[in-house]
Amino acid sequence: MASRANQRVLLACALLCAAVFPCADSSRLSAAESQPQPAVATANFPIASGARLAGDAKQTRFILDLDQTVTFRAFTLADPYRVVVDVPQINFQLPAGTGGGGRGLVKAFRYGLVMPGGSRIVFDLAGPAKITNSYVLEAANGQPARLVLELEEVDRTAFVQSQSPDSRPELRPAIADAPPATVPAAAAPPDTAQQKPADGRAVVVIDPGHGGIDNGTQSSGESEKNLVLAFGLALRDRLEKSGKYRVVMTRDDDTFIPLNDRVKIARGLKAALFVSIHADALPRAEGDAQGATIYTLSDKASDAEAQRLADAENRADAIAGFNLAEEPTDVADILIDLTQRETRTFSNRFARFLMSEMKSTVRMHKHPLKSAGFRVLKAPDVPSVLVEIGYVSNKGDLDHLVSEGWRSRAVGSMAQAIDGFLAKRMAAGAGN
Repeated sequence: MASRANQRVLLACALLCAAVFPCADSSRLSAAESQPQPAVATANFPIASGARLAGDAKQTRFILDLDQTVTFRAFTLADPYRVVVDVPQINFQLPAGTGGGGRGLVKAFRYGLVMPGGSRIVFDLAGPAKITNSYVLEAANGQPARLVLELEEVDRTAFVQSQSPDSRPELRPAIADAPPATVPAAAAPPDTAQQKPADGRAVVVIDPGHGGIDNGTQSSGESEKNLVLAFGLALRDRLEKSGKYRVVMTRDDDTFIPLNDRVKIARGLKAALFVSIHADALPRAEGDAQGATIYTLSDKASDAEAQRLADAENRADAIAGFNLAEEPTDVADILIDLTQRETRTFSNRFARFLMSEMKSTVRMHKHPLKSAGFRVLKAPDVPSVLVEIGYVSNKGDLDHLVSEGWRSRAVGSMAQAIDGFLAKRMAAGAGN
């Protein structure tokens, strides 16, 4: 027993030492970084021009107008009740607000990209329902091609029985029977021989939140996913210009990345730092907050607003239609205590560095340092923060978020904080 305990302590210490040195072996590239992005013009994708619901609380039909027929796969998910339809990548040219309201069995629906080459439509249901019929009609008699989905109310027992194991989605779904030329399957991790060699530089992972089917918050025609992507790309360019770091984006286009995959990217690269970028919105009933906020991981939220935000962000995979109950975890118990405690110390230290730099450049929230149980911050061996760069629900913040001048100043202060933090860590590592 004592020997086993000693082995656990030694292994934990070894893992901790590896976390202290930011210039780690970064040859293990993530699939997200090394996977080639298709350079296909948007005009080549099928176009969806209209979507509508018909029926009542017993039977509901969904119709999607298309300029050509497509292959698809449809399945149901519980807790909450949803219907998911996977299709090849589609250029959605639907009227603004489409999907925001529901009818019959459908409370609302959303749509967008979930991976290069694949789009998804997710229906939030008012209760359990089954798919009684689903098909694609070719264009005829002046009508466009149409994808039709017919739903029928059932009780929970019948709903659960209708869910076969084969219908459960993978974290990176491909269209079930689509030909490879139409929808490329999710790329497997590259062979070691094809991975980029380590170059000795610290790895910084930038994580623009949301993406694809998950728009994040929206206000005045602006989507959070687009605002934070623009900010993340600007930060990447600023850091790469210095030549000090290898900078990896969890996404550099409008693609949905599951939360667990974002964490895996940072861990797989043994990143020295993980920075997740978001722009929150506050419900009208909660007032009009403003300014940037920096979050670190905690099992207990620092306040009710932090808890609400963490709960909202942690639902990202459910928004995109992934079955969270099936999601694996690769965090071994030996990492939880010693390594994660040390990592949280580094995360809190970077958060203070960041606040110090940002407060002289951009407007900060009245309580700029907070903590909550964000899933995306749970890498036990990578210092991680989530930065809310502003509130899209506040007009002043939104004006800043769309301003290139403000973005440049904010990115500059964040890059300075990263420089200061990693310089101290590297000096500490060299001293050992």
